[in-house]
Amino acid sequence: MANQAPTAELQARDAAHHLHPFTDHAALGRRGTRVITRGEGVYIIDNDGARILDGMAGLWNVSLGYGRREIIDAVRRQLEVLAYYNTFFQCTHPSATELAEKIAGLAPPGFSHVFFTSSGSEANDTVLRMVRHYWASLGKPDKEVLIARKNGYHGSTVAGASLGGMSAMHAQGALPIPGIVHIGQPHWFREGGDMSPEEFGRARARELEAAIGRLGEGKVAAFIAEPIQGAGGVIIPPAGYWPEIGRICAEHEILLVADEVICGFGRLGHWFGSEHFAVTPDIITFAKGVTSGYQPLGGVIVSAEVAETLIERGGEFFHGFTSSGHPAACAAALATLAILDEEGIIERVRNETGPYLGERWLGLADHPLVGEARMAGLIGALELVKGKEPFSFFDDPWTVGTIARDHSVASGLVMRAVADRLIIAPPLVITRDEIDELIEKARMALDRTLETVGAEGLG
Repeated sequence: MANQAPTAELQARDAAHHLHPFTDHAALGRRGTRVITRGEGVYIIDNDGARILDGMAGLWNVSLGYGRREIIDAVRRQLEVLAYYNTFFQCTHPSATELAEKIAGLAPPGFSHVFFTSSGSEANDTVLRMVRHYWASLGKPDKEVLIARKNGYHGSTVAGASLGGMSAMHAQGALPIPGIVHIGQPHWFREGGDMSPEEFGRARARELEAAIGRLGEGKVAAFIAEPIQGAGGVIIPPAGYWPEIGRICAEHEILLVADEVICGFGRLGHWFGSEHFAVTPDIITFAKGVTSGYQPLGGVIVSAEVAETLIERGGEFFHGFTSSGHPAACAAALATLAILDEEGIIERVRNETGPYLGERWLGLADHPLVGEARMAGLIGALELVKGKEPFSFFDDPWTVGTIARDHSVASGLVMRAVADRLIIAPPLVITRDEIDELIEKARMALDRTLETVGAEGLG
């Protein structure tokens, strides 16, 4: 951009006034921010003109890529007609009404109502209050404990961070709050030991049953989990895990909440990740891909049975947000869902680009640094290891992953590091040629990382 300030100047101004999410600001100040100025398709362009394939679709959310005129125009048209009105106080507007109807129709059978928020964190915050209110409305106020997973991620609000199972987040702010219990994650590669993936998946699922037994069924309100743990490192549950979870919740009168903030709206080749795993939740939370990141929007999709109880017996639900059902965000979502449907993008992910990326991605397992490559739909991870046969791991679980991430960006590809894992979730519109480019740059990053590991004596 001809009139854009020099990168060093923008970095200095940013450091002087901007506090970033999930950031060590002292380290960032020494390094300097990466200034992104444009986006085109599946690429971002930084202030110095470097063109980088966005292997993380922004923050898991830019599912249709950058520059989709249909979404931009839909937001502009809505702003011209009604820039804002709230959905409190017995009010609505056409965009919120149409979007609620549309999402309820796309959800798995049995879902009927949608509660809007501005983010996935707010959606999961809503769940904590909603499920407790649901059971209280049924005359069971003691059912208020929520069970979640270690290393799961459900946002960074107080309730969302408490539901999530990340120890670093819990160490700040006296978390988790009371009434939340965590069980083991279904991470076979790191924690499966001598069990087969299927045996391990069932064993981890049965930790839920054991927790219900310890707490008492009359105390447990819900179990919440991501179909695939995204921010935790793309942990894909083994076969057998989700069917067992579904059985346990059904047999013990526990609501099953699927956090679909990452997996929802096509990431796994289905409208919702629950469909990929053939599990039927009672409540679904969503955000991110519903607007392709063009506007902030999240929400909670509620089954007809839960909704009926809340409507007929719950009275007033004292909960909501200023931007719940924001007109411009709803317009962006309606345009996004129309594109996904009309262009057959989700079917393409399921039948074409997902399998092709999976085949190419799994081929990276032959690299000396890769202990496991895994992929489902368009979300995948590489486990970085010190050695193979048998596997050995690096002493500091973050050093090599961070090195690999930096080499990846320098090679023209955004991959995210989660400890010693590299993860990707590219836009759903990525083409076969762009997948080939992604794999080429990922391998280049691995090669450069291997050289650094050797030069610095980390191997």
